[in-house]
Amino acid sequence: MSGRELCRDLLCPPRRIRRGAALTLVFAGVLVAGAVTGSFPETGQTGQTGQTTRKAAFRPAGEATTPHEDVQKAAADAMADGTSPMEAAERAVSRSGDRWGAVYSEGAYQEFQDALDGRYTGVGLWARREQDGRIEVTRVQPDSPAAQAGIREGDRLTSVDGSKVDGRPVTDVVSLLRGDADDAAAGTTVTLGLQRGTRAWTQKLRRASLSTDSVTVRKLPGGVTVIKIAAFTKGSGDAVRAAVREVPADGGIILDLRGNSGGLVTEAVETSSAFLDGGLVATYDVDGAQRSLHADPGGDTARPLVALVDGGTMSAAEMLTGALQDRGRAVVIGSRTFGKGSIQMPTRLPDGSVAELTVGHYRTPSGHAVDGQGITPDLEAGPGDDALQRAGTVLTGLGASS
Repeated sequence: MSGRELCRDLLCPPRRIRRGAALTLVFAGVLVAGAVTGSFPETGQTGQTGQTTRKAAFRPAGEATTPHEDVQKAAADAMADGTSPMEAAERAVSRSGDRWGAVYSEGAYQEFQDALDGRYTGVGLWARREQDGRIEVTRVQPDSPAAQAGIREGDRLTSVDGSKVDGRPVTDVVSLLRGDADDAAAGTTVTLGLQRGTRAWTQKLRRASLSTDSVTVRKLPGGVTVIKIAAFTKGSGDAVRAAVREVPADGGIILDLRGNSGGLVTEAVETSSAFLDGGLVATYDVDGAQRSLHADPGGDTARPLVALVDGGTMSAAEMLTGALQDRGRAVVIGSRTFGKGSIQMPTRLPDGSVAELTVGHYRTPSGHAVDGQGITPDLEAGPGDDALQRAGTVLTGLGASS
């Protein structure tokens, strides 16, 4: 990750997943949960809260069970024995070797679902870890508790509820901000240690239920429009379509997918429909069954387009990037993407907790497998303004006004 981690207190995963898991799922704030979102064909029946409960198919004696069935059995046995089904499921997921498998408490999974709908409980901070381990505030959501307290971009976060945060993974820090360990609700308080230059102080904030616009738009000199997608939450595709319609006919578009951890695949496909005139977006398999995703016809194919990516671009964002690159619609600039091309589907457990296990993988239109490999940009560029400047130069060469 080039020495820096970037996250926010909206779309980082709850930390209470597999105890002892070596992989902390940095950047994996929103995993692809196909049966929940309708992005992938359902593989079972819908439970009370909308996620899929996979059916345990009849199997002849001696035939191997699936990881989902193993996890369900472990949870059911634990329930019968009076022990924790969630802990038993976590152990079963760990044994399965599924690097993206996770178990969520009922409350944490609901928070996850809320985040996909553009709602979350937190204080409204984005943060990153610098190379020296310091945690720096990179953005403050307007009208959030953090904004009302006067916290600014560039402030250093030194502690959360007395726990020092220097050197900790940014996902841990965000988990503390949100109160994941206690399933903290809106209205609960959190005390931050902060530093700005030589000034150091503590600030008590009250968590709030917040909504966010995952799509932001800004204009650059020369007729360039930057459309930044932080994550594919509900309504992202429509927001991108609306932004594209406002771009002048001779203007260029920079689609900024840096740090985009994924989200709803349906919204990523809808976003692709803003730039493609129909056609293939990706192929994927679920338990060996081959499927495909297609853009709707009628998207804008005339305005020059550059996509910015980095090591934090993952999952559904990689799917979109691969489609735009393979279809010749965008020049991709930045650094190699994360490499998460797997598909997870959820299983409801007896105590209400939810296990998500990998059931398949997707490929770009040209057949490129993303998982573990990522997507290589057409042009390398460093972080920040360097990538934006290079994107502007490329857009000029592609015919955008200047």
